[in-house]
Amino acid sequence: MSEQKTIHIAGKWRSAVSGATREVLDPVDATVLAVVAEGATADTDAAVSAARAAFDGGEWPATPVAERAELLRRTADLLQRDRERIGLLESLDAGKTLEEGRVDVDCVSAAFRYFADLVTGESAGRVVDAGSPDIHSVVVHEPVGVCALITPWNYPLLQASWKIAPALAAGNTFVVKPSEITPLTTAALIELLVEAGLPAGVANLVTGPGDPVGARLAAHPDVDLVSFTGGLTSGTKVMRAAADSVKKVALELGGKNPNVVFADACATEEGFDTAVDQALNAAFIHSGQVCSAGSRLIVEESLRERFVAELARRADLIRLGRGTDPGVECGPLVSAGQLARTEEYVASALSEGAVLRAGGERPDGPGYFYRPTVLDGCHRLMRVVREEVFGPVLTVETFRTEDEAVALANDTEYGLAGAVWTADQGRARRVAGRLRHGTVWINDFHPYLPQAEWGGFGKSGIGRELGPAGLAEYREAKHVYQNLAPRPVRWFAG
Repeated sequence: MSEQKTIHIAGKWRSAVSGATREVLDPVDATVLAVVAEGATADTDAAVSAARAAFDGGEWPATPVAERAELLRRTADLLQRDRERIGLLESLDAGKTLEEGRVDVDCVSAAFRYFADLVTGESAGRVVDAGSPDIHSVVVHEPVGVCALITPWNYPLLQASWKIAPALAAGNTFVVKPSEITPLTTAALIELLVEAGLPAGVANLVTGPGDPVGARLAAHPDVDLVSFTGGLTSGTKVMRAAADSVKKVALELGGKNPNVVFADACATEEGFDTAVDQALNAAFIHSGQVCSAGSRLIVEESLRERFVAELARRADLIRLGRGTDPGVECGPLVSAGQLARTEEYVASALSEGAVLRAGGERPDGPGYFYRPTVLDGCHRLMRVVREEVFGPVLTVETFRTEDEAVALANDTEYGLAGAVWTADQGRARRVAGRLRHGTVWINDFHPYLPQAEWGGFGKSGIGRELGPAGLAEYREAKHVYQNLAPRPVRWFAG
């Protein structure tokens, strides 16, 4: 299989300076999907140099807001034109179902349109009352500069768009580094940006490993902002590397997300069915490889046995396979490493006393598949409860009182997302208000809106994506103070 040139610098596609390549594997059967360029420090430096030149001397930062917004809308239209092709590519590369791939393309299109609308709907600046008619004072917002965008393997297209769309809307240039495991749809997105008319040098792409590519981007003195989505360990390394040049840092580092179910939510058969169905969705969509996965089921003690029994029964019925095959509901894990990690966590949980209610094994056949797994009898001291697995593993804890439910849900070093299920609206509002998580769902799990900020408390990260705050991450505030009637101050006699 010939190399696909996946390094894009100053408007040109190229191979790595070293000539190195990497095989991108199909997680269904470990066959080669593509051979891509394997960039390193020299490629990264060239990409940053191109982005720097495009920002300092190029046209994009000074392009009128309406024109920048129109390019974002054209990109959204092109994504919809190529929805089937890109959705299929996302399915093959990340191992998700084809329908999930299509939904991802729709979500990316929505993000581009949202940020286009947001920037065009803004005023020219915020006027500040200086207390004198002789003073005109205004706060304006300008692009940060060169942005390093480092994205994860689980939602490669979606996570790239959450960074690229606001960065472009604000007038920045960027270098994006996708995960070396799933780089294909990020390259496809860059192709569409070029087709939409983005000037050369504004969008640059380097495929390659976190070290050296991501590490160099985080430390590079000509990078003004680094936005990273990924694991906690890698995120802390990014933060340290960025410190010497005092660049802006935005981190989204995952979560260990509680799904709290009160018994009154299941008082009817419809309520019971809905809560069980949503607990499955929360934990097992994309094989649990979701930063906001509801991997901690915290269920009221009186409901526990009935709820967990039905949950486990349905989990055992989930159909695994290639995401493009009819009837498949869940694909493989993304890599052999992720499969081994999942197996290790389950083994650890069982050794610590967890009770296996469903799954807990690989199915027969090739690929990186793992059965959706339900672990009952879990408690906070278990690693599988404390640490992010990023696999199809659901742990079960129980509570008796509302205070106990809140304490369990907040007993995590993360704080990305969580949910509460109850028929009592007063309780729903109380619990949602007390949960220390960046997104809280009431009687639902997983939906997000591009208009609403996304991010977490604690070790889930710093900053926000999406919403007005997601755009603000890619801007600097400038206060312009104009004296309309200057006169001597006479502070010093002379």
